Amino acid sequence: MAGAVRVLVVDDKENYLRLWERILAPADAWLVRTAGDGAQARALLAAERFDVVVSDIRMPGADGFEVLGAVKARSPDSEVVLMTGYATVADAVRAMKLGAFDYLEKPFDPDAARSVVSAAAARARRAAAASGGGAAAHGVGAGPGAESGAGAGAGFHGLVGGSPAMLEAYRLLERAAGLDITVLLGGETGTGKELAARAIHYTSARQARRFVPVNCGALPGELVESELFGHARGAFTGAATAKPGLFEEAEGGTIFLDEIGELPLPMQVKLNRALQEKEIRRVGEQAPVRIDVRVIAATHRDLKAAVAGGTFREDLYYRLAVFPIRLPPLRERGEDVAVLAAHLLEKHARAARRELSGFAPEALRRLEAHPWPGNVRELENAVERAVAVAAGPLVGAEDLPAEVGGAASGAEAPAAEGGPRVEGPYREAVEQARDRSSREYLVALLTEFQGNVTRAAERAGLERESLHRLLKKHGLRSDDFKGR
Repeated sequence: MAGAVRVLVVDDKENYLRLWERILAPADAWLVRTAGDGAQARALLAAERFDVVVSDIRMPGADGFEVLGAVKARSPDSEVVLMTGYATVADAVRAMKLGAFDYLEKPFDPDAARSVVSAAAARARRAAAASGGGAAAHGVGAGPGAESGAGAGAGFHGLVGGSPAMLEAYRLLERAAGLDITVLLGGETGTGKELAARAIHYTSARQARRFVPVNCGALPGELVESELFGHARGAFTGAATAKPGLFEEAEGGTIFLDEIGELPLPMQVKLNRALQEKEIRRVGEQAPVRIDVRVIAATHRDLKAAVAGGTFREDLYYRLAVFPIRLPPLRERGEDVAVLAAHLLEKHARAARRELSGFAPEALRRLEAHPWPGNVRELENAVERAVAVAAGPLVGAEDLPAEVGGAASGAEAPAAEGGPRVEGPYREAVEQARDRSSREYLVALLTEFQGNVTRAAERAGLERESLHRLLKKHGLRSDDFKGR
């Protein structure tokens, strides 16, 4: 196992230790050791060298900052990724100042977490190679998942697929990574815009500093400015202390402004000024704060149409669209469906500890026939459900959601002449028909109200909680219908 990336995971929660072992499978690519607290971690650090140490911050005994200090004292080339369920900007700033590679907020996306550790491992090994020791001395490469070129292995830093449309996207992402300029990612919901933004950051000259993702559509309108730019003590009711904003948290690194089209117009003016002047003003303060931050923005909306309609500022649009990149929808890269489905099956089967080796031919045919209006996110939901219900070892057509390859995509078997086709026992057939009708109703409902759950629940005569349960049961996400 001489070529494996050596990782130490430190957390007092057993479930997170097991999660990291699954995230960093297979064992021939990663050698993962675990410690249940800071004291155990320091003992392991005294005996062994690790490329990357992933540590929780809040633990009994020695905390994550002490682990970080112990790592840097013994092995300066090693990288440290800190994680916590109680994320604050102050903790993030302290972590970066002490030399942490990055900072993960629990709960985190497994693919994003793996990407962070891969980037940390690549940096650690470059440093070790430059100093002539450590990981480079025992023949370690750049780390799993860190392809050096676009399209390597039918994927690019977390993005999967080798279709012509994706290869062109990889080429542009790789080019953008080498240019320290603003990037605007476009594409439908579920096409992987955040993964693309992370790919740019972790292959750029800013990779050693933080990547700070922000969902602009999730920020309350009255708090947008404070969240992005920070505020002074007493700036408004409840501002008991001064607080730096997300732009300051991303200093030297990258801020990812997802769903930029949702920003209110007054905030668009202030953001445009901040990008132009390269400085921000905290709410309640007059003195500007200089910033060195790379901006990557993303939207599923047509911003040119929004400019024409007066809902998005033209000057901000042109300031953001310096290097536009479009992520293609899944229907334009049908040859990637099988590859993506296999990747997602392996991911979710590993997480669920299921022994599933692939898809039955009919299941694969249905996957490839479906139009996937929710793109990769919808495909992932379908595969995750299949992992939960499949008896194994292959996922069958009956394990997929009813609409996949069914009437919605035109792939359902034709009815027998003279009446409906008889398949399976009566109760099972009725249940499947009920599920199909229920899902079709929910899709139509969410489409009509563009993903607004409150208005959809009112129209359906349901409580919001009841509608949320139905959406979860049928593998639907309200976010996938916003902007339709």
